[in-house]
Amino acid sequence: MAVIAKHCPDIKVTVVDINPEQIKKWNSDKLPIFEPGLDDVVKAVRGKNLFFTTDIDAAIKESAMIFVSVNTPTKTTGVGAGRAANLRMWELAARHIAKVANGPKIVIEKSTLPVRTAHSMRRVLNANDRKIEFEILSNPEFLAEGTAMGDLTKPDRILIGGMNTDAGKKAIAQLVWVYKHWVPEERILTTNLWSSELSKLVANAFLAQRISSINSISALCEITGAYVQEVSRAIGFDHRIGPYFLNASVGFGGSCFQKDILNLVYLCESFGLDTVAAYWNQVVIMNDWQKKRFSMKIIEKLFNTISGKKIALYGFAFKKNTGDTRETPALFVAGHLLEERAKIAIYDPKVDPEQVKHDFEEYKLMPAGCKFEDYVTIYNDPYAAAKESHAVAVITEWDEFKTYDYSKIYASMSKPAFVFDGRNILDHAALKQIGFDVFAIGKPFGSKISMDDLS
Repeated sequence: MAVIAKHCPDIKVTVVDINPEQIKKWNSDKLPIFEPGLDDVVKAVRGKNLFFTTDIDAAIKESAMIFVSVNTPTKTTGVGAGRAANLRMWELAARHIAKVANGPKIVIEKSTLPVRTAHSMRRVLNANDRKIEFEILSNPEFLAEGTAMGDLTKPDRILIGGMNTDAGKKAIAQLVWVYKHWVPEERILTTNLWSSELSKLVANAFLAQRISSINSISALCEITGAYVQEVSRAIGFDHRIGPYFLNASVGFGGSCFQKDILNLVYLCESFGLDTVAAYWNQVVIMNDWQKKRFSMKIIEKLFNTISGKKIALYGFAFKKNTGDTRETPALFVAGHLLEERAKIAIYDPKVDPEQVKHDFEEYKLMPAGCKFEDYVTIYNDPYAAAKESHAVAVITEWDEFKTYDYSKIYASMSKPAFVFDGRNILDHAALKQIGFDVFAIGKPFGSKISMDDLS
């Protein structure tokens, strides 16, 4: 909405939320989320044609277009639990729009939703007792956290799905007009509703599949003596494959990939496509295995006993340039280490300590009888986090982690001192020269086969 407001000064954009604390933050100098470049855009247009308010009813009545951007998490109970999307917030939003609207509206799905959800939304909206007509469009977002502002300003494509009726085509044309303020028309794709909804799920599934695929090969590299970064580079030069999403890591996280794949799995199961469902479910299984494999490697290299040992986790966000911790690999690595009663030290430059505590509670990571404050400490200084630790594990690929004085860190740690690089961002040769034992995803460790040793 901030980008629309920036590029469309003739359009008034109002962002509403039922949470007054969120709106208060959006109207302050400290926005509730960290995204490079967002602060400047919001501050440039806020109060001019971008507004934040809790007056939802007034905004609905005033608007010609309504973007529904509510959360659609994976269901935890009931039919489809663990796979299907929870559409409760979406339905509540649709019913409220139908209740409050004072005339025809174009309602646009921005949330990632199961295919054919728009059909259900259309029925809910047009069931109003005042005969108000609504047109439903699907306009999924393809931005990535950390690069969102660039992704929105120069998108690969804008996808708009609508009904193949005169009214539907007119609604599509109106949304196309909005985007044409800054997006070349050839990059604006129009489809039917179902194709648009499914395209979002499939795009995320394909990207996540690439990550799980290269992560599976990283395990083979460690055993055979190959280097996963060299393998990634070699296959990435094939124009049919390309270099993107081939960086091996401790595993993918975030709000989209796992949720959308599980949603896709549930859809396939619902239509009796069990083999297709099993295929896509394996992407999630591989991701979970990679996170656990990384954790087990830490335990193994620390002599199979980490009880009472301090282990520093560098990074808690699911990736760099965001404060988002949803499904972050750090949570699952910490959970595995806590099962062995390790002492966890966490440092992240952008994640709020309260968010870390909330995540541990939400995911119920503390073993029975263990208190958070007894086993987990959150630091605002990376050197303090590493002091007297047995190992440093890099979980998030923050650029600043590359710049630290690792000689100073090594001197403060218990010996032998280990570094476990879950993102392959550090200078491993330099770390070994300092004295660290280094384990990196997709590289042979210690006595494993190395081609360099063959004569």
